[in-house]
Amino acid sequence: MKRDMELIRLLLLQQESGEAPRELADYSREDVLYNLAQMGDAGLICASFSPDAKTPDTVLIFRLTWAGHDFLDATRDSKIWKKAKDHIIKPGVSWTFQTLLEFLKREIEQRFLGGVSPPP
Repeated sequence: MKRDMELIRLLLLQQESGEAPRELADYSREDVLYNLAQMGDAGLICASFSPDAKTPDTVLIFRLTWAGHDFLDATRDSKIWKKAKDHIIKPGVSWTFQTLLEFLKREIEQRFLGGVSPPP
């Protein structure tokens, strides 16, 4: 299975609002469970997973973490998210989660702060 950043974004939106975005219906249960496990590994959610399974068959999500909220906030603007998908998350491009976060931060700074970095 593969990490799917679009699915992860949708799952974070669902956790925040309590409502499932309609696009979630396009994903299999296995893909959702696998990516929820990846979200737990990345510290985006606090959750409990079924033990001793390569891919969990049950997940209890308690809440989004600070990092989960930060990632969701960074991807909330659909234009910035589309740009990230077009430039970072595409087949044949090597990237890390940290690379994606740095790209999103730069785009937010340019769009909303006119390229001026906020004070430390």
